[in-house]
Amino acid sequence: MRFASNPSECLNVLAHSLLVGLVWAVTSASGNSFAQVDRIYPITGNPVVGKITDIRPQAVAIEAGSATQTIPVDRIRRIIFQDEPNPLTRGRDFALDGDFDQAIDSLTKVDFGAIKRDVIRADAMFFLARSEAALALRGRGNLAEATRKMNGFVSANRQSYHFFKAARILGDLAVASGSYEPAIRYYAALSQAPIPELKIESDYLTGVAHLRQGNLSEAQSFLEKAIGAGIQSVDGLRLQKLAKAAQSLALAKQGQAEQGLAQLDSLIAEIDLVDAELAASIYNSQGACFESLDDAEGAVLAYLHTHLMFSGQAAAHAEALQRLIELWPQVGKPERAAQARQELQQRYPGRVK
Repeated sequence: MRFASNPSECLNVLAHSLLVGLVWAVTSASGNSFAQVDRIYPITGNPVVGKITDIRPQAVAIEAGSATQTIPVDRIRRIIFQDEPNPLTRGRDFALDGDFDQAIDSLTKVDFGAIKRDVIRADAMFFLARSEAALALRGRGNLAEATRKMNGFVSANRQSYHFFKAARILGDLAVASGSYEPAIRYYAALSQAPIPELKIESDYLTGVAHLRQGNLSEAQSFLEKAIGAGIQSVDGLRLQKLAKAAQSLALAKQGQAEQGLAQLDSLIAEIDLVDAELAASIYNSQGACFESLDDAEGAVLAYLHTHLMFSGQAAAHAEALQRLIELWPQVGKPERAAQARQELQQRYPGRVK
């Protein structure tokens, strides 16, 4: 198996996959003498049982009874393939539940040489690469190695239904590494999906990458595009709220923190605390707005929301701890800064500066 040696090569592979995948042609069953039983578990509803006949970045086709169903990838939670090894089944479940240490422990026990179906091998490769990337993004692994593994998955599996997730992860790894231009190109791949929510996600993530890079006008352009998209789905509206939180941060960096706080107040008024990612993003942006106004106490209170209530969001929590290290002495509590630094070192060793 040959791994992609650099981001440019992987990006070429991503582009090729999109070009091929956009020409959708469902492959008919080949008349095997035995019934193949694969199971597609959608995000909502009952599993679809039958024979998977085609897999593309956009959708998966499954022959169930006398009919063939084509299921878009954004509606698929997981697929269990006939004859897949038990370590893959367990590892996939651990990864989907966010238990990436256990996922890696199971997936490293998969005997790749004994796997007969390419789709099963691809699934094991993806979930192992995804789990290692998740730990690296939490500061508990090597970002370069995680990127190499995910590049390797994409190079070997150009038509995987995990394509768009892999592009998102590669973008996240690039942002965490400070490589913003490759990140922007990876995120751009999402815009090629025939799925409105992924197009909004592409604009949102691209805007955030520009924001971190310091390109405020570009950031505003992409975030406004995400916010202005005409969509009414739950996922789409959620992405627009994330874009508004990021836009508030951009406003603070442009000297318009009061306007940013007003937008955040409207988001907080209807906040769903169950959505930890969104809530942490809102409160971190609020903290940055208060910092821009030299309101250290307000900033501390905002970042404490993330620290105390949403610590499961690794990137946002690490960011909040980093800011609290700087802010606690400003409000006369240097001992709390030392505690925040200690927690940052223990939980996110790769984030300590």
